Amino acid sequence: MTTMVEQAYEAVIGIECHVELKTNSKMFCGCRNEFGGEPNRHLCPVCLGLPGALPVPNRVAIEHVVRAGLALDAAIPAHSKFDRKNYFYPDMPKDYQISQFDMPLVSGGVVRFRRADGSEGSCRLTRIHLEEDTGKSSHMGSRDGRIAGSTRSLVDFNRAGVPLMEVVAEPDLRTPEDAVAFLEYLRLTFLYLDISDVKMEEGSLRCDANVSIRKPGEPFGTKAEIKNMNSFRSVYRALQYEIERQRRVLAEGGRIVQETRGWDEVEGVTHSMRSKEQAHDYRYFPDPDLVPLALDAAWVQELRSTVGFTPIAAYDRLQRDYRLSPAQIRQIVDDPDLARFLSATIEGGAAASGEGIAAYAQAVANWLLGDVSRILNERGISIAGQDRLTPAALGELAELSIGGAVTSKTAKELLEHVMSEGGSPKEIVVREGLAQLSDPTAVAAIVDEVLAANAKSVADFKAGKENALKALVGQVMKTSKGKANPQMAERLLRDRLTGS
Repeated sequence: MTTMVEQAYEAVIGIECHVELKTNSKMFCGCRNEFGGEPNRHLCPVCLGLPGALPVPNRVAIEHVVRAGLALDAAIPAHSKFDRKNYFYPDMPKDYQISQFDMPLVSGGVVRFRRADGSEGSCRLTRIHLEEDTGKSSHMGSRDGRIAGSTRSLVDFNRAGVPLMEVVAEPDLRTPEDAVAFLEYLRLTFLYLDISDVKMEEGSLRCDANVSIRKPGEPFGTKAEIKNMNSFRSVYRALQYEIERQRRVLAEGGRIVQETRGWDEVEGVTHSMRSKEQAHDYRYFPDPDLVPLALDAAWVQELRSTVGFTPIAAYDRLQRDYRLSPAQIRQIVDDPDLARFLSATIEGGAAASGEGIAAYAQAVANWLLGDVSRILNERGISIAGQDRLTPAALGELAELSIGGAVTSKTAKELLEHVMSEGGSPKEIVVREGLAQLSDPTAVAAIVDEVLAANAKSVADFKAGKENALKALVGQVMKTSKGKANPQMAERLLRDRLTGS
């Protein structure tokens, strides 16, 4: 039941995401950027912040951030710079972080996303900036791996200096469901761009949420920042809890305090950690070891040409041009490799199909989500992990099945063959003589032969047993070695048996 307090307030949610970028080396040195491995192995004077060590920016990391901004319709300022953000963390070796303050690489932008029901939502971005990650502390002896209750802490500096992209969203979200949908499409965008693994379980995607409540139309309320959410499910549960906590505090006449709160996954509650820092607390100033960045307009335009294929663009096209169902679109869009394979198949073969593009796209989608996915699952590989089935081959298979050139049984056998040995389905059909027999005279001759040899099935059908017709169709397919058009065979059988 909805309470009066729930009716009186709405939530205001803003998300901040930290995304580790996929590069060979760290942000300001040549040490390897690698998850896992032996602790404290990938280190040097630069990422350890030793005196006299000088940082050098990673060009690929800068490209990744610019491409992310372009994919999200953001502005790319001509000039940017790095700043020092001063604060103490036990796993941050320099006691300051190289980050960006007032001149980020990316300004503005918007994330469009689709909800579970297919409706569209959006959330504006404030900025995307580039910084370096800290090391990682492991707290031993506590039940949830956090410092509370731990008996000792270990520090691994392998992650220190890894390129880290921070995405700061405007407070445009109003429900936990929309917050999760926003995060899902942001994650998918970075997967499509191939700039990050965005694995929350490995820490390459970490997010914080700022939450407040207000009466609709009133100014924003006092916000609390929630940290330590390690899955989308955690984000949803933490937001639900915090929204209700704030409603309860106000209903009881209390006051919301601006603070940072942690999420306890075990207990399912948020808890106070510290008062919320302000920008001046970090004492930002331009990093004296790094020169300002000047981004060449032609270089930015060149990067723009590489970001057209995004999850929301794929969704729009699958819905608008190909008219696939929302459930099919969701399955396809959620797998970037599958979406690329589908697009390559449709764009490479639709004109030759002899059918409308929507019908052709539907046939391709049915194959990919049906038998292709089944075979891949049985073999324990992904669409990107196999090299036998090509978009061109799948396009040929879709054309053969749409046009009735082969039976559905033959088409499935062709797929199995191609996914094991490769090749062109059309060439195999010609070479092996697998084309469907659709000549009425030839099929009629087989039908007459089958009727003469199956007197009992004929009598059963005339006695009202409809299943006898299916048995006769099966005999026609057996006699024709699977080549007869089954629909034509059934129609001819029925005509002869009923005298029509």
